[in-house]
Amino acid sequence: MARAITLIRSAALSDVAEYAYAATAPAEARLIFLAGACPLNDDGSTAAVGDYAGQAAKAVENMRVALAAAGASLQDVISTRVLVASARRQDLGTAWAVVRDAFGDHDVPSTLMGVTVLGYDDQLVEIEAVAAVLPEA
Repeated sequence: MARAITLIRSAALSDVAEYAYAATAPAEARLIFLAGACPLNDDGSTAAVGDYAGQAAKAVENMRVALAAAGASLQDVISTRVLVASARRQDLGTAWAVVRDAFGDHDVPSTLMGVTVLGYDDQLVEIEAVAAVLPEA
């Protein structure tokens, strides 16, 4: 299946970052804007209370479901923003490692942010994303 996303890297920027610095989609692509994927179970309870990695994994799982409902997958994501309720870089890194691993070689441009609080009780992680898909032929 042809993908709409082109990841862009620049030799003029550090290669330390574990993501592409930019991405493009052609004009004919359909953009999909996802609400922040939260680590919520089907019953609305927060999954993996106190566990940054567990919440990141549940948020990725829920993001996959939302993408599928829109006719897309993680491979169609063009950018992400990972929000982590912590001031500790270690906690941000723990959540980021789960997200990075979920995307594998599709290392989309991403922003990782420590925030004061997120919307649900005991919530530690939320992932926003934009995806792009080509129209079906």
